[in-house]
Order: sequence, then structure tokens, then C-alpha cells
Amino acid sequence: MKSSLNSQAAKMLSSEKLYRTQPRLAILKALLNAQKPLTQRQIARRLSKNRLNKATIYRTLEAFCKAGLVHKAYLQKRAWHFELTENCGKTQCHPHFTCQACGLTQCLVGQSTPKVTSIKKGFVIRRQQVRLEGLCPACSSKARKAS
Repeated sequence: MKSSLNSQAAKMLSSEKLYRTQPRLAILKALLNAQKPLTQRQIARRLSKNRLNKATIYRTLEAFCKAGLVHKAYLQKRAWHFELTENCGKTQCHPHFTCQACGLTQCLVGQSTPKVTSIKKGFVIRRQQVRLEGLCPACSSKARKAS
């Protein structure tokens, strides 16, 4: 598993003609393992043994965004959440669901949302993102049992 993640991360960097440095490989592997968007702080926590500083993580994420490997999925509590672009199109990202009780955010890959096609004159849509809020299955089950 670990070597396949190394290989996958290395291929992703090579495909975008980015140098394969240890910090870049480590950050990509953290995102590959996550299965959900992560903040810069969450990435740093997952890489604590690698001892990467905030500036390195930030610059790496920005380079990945510029190359199209990663995108800023959404902003929550003044922190960007980053994820791999593999499940998103150029102009539309899969929806995300955030539980208002426990705070867990999940990717809803495979769920479709209508794409906005008509908009007021003068606006130009470059990317559409949808974030839904409510109760996750575990929290909604707890709420039903409590009532």
C-alpha cells in the first residue's frame, strides 16, 4: 500500500513536470490517504514526523494548485481546504457535505448537482462548487434516538 502511494504520488508529480522532492511526495500522499479535503494545519499534523514547516506546506499546495493537481475545495472558519482534483472537472467540483453537529466534511463523489448555465449579464463563472450542510448519518441517528 505504502509503495503504491509513493508510486502514485511520483507519477502525479511527473505528469505535471514537477520535481519529486520529499515534501511534495509526503503532501501528495497525505491528500491521497485522506479521502476528504484537508486544511494546511491538518496536513501538517499528518506529516508531523516529516517536520515540514508551514511555509513549505503552503508553497507546495500553491504549486500544486497552479499545476492543477490540487484545488481549494472550500473555505471554512477562515481556512482553505485542499483536495486532489482527480474527482473534479475543470469547471465543476463534486459536492461536499459538512455535518453541523460533529463538523465532519465528506466528499460526495458521484453525486450530481445542476450546473449553473445562465447568470446575470456581466458575471463570468469559472468554477462551480457546492457545499451542503446538515447532519451526517451518525449524528442524524443520534438525534432520532434522543427524540
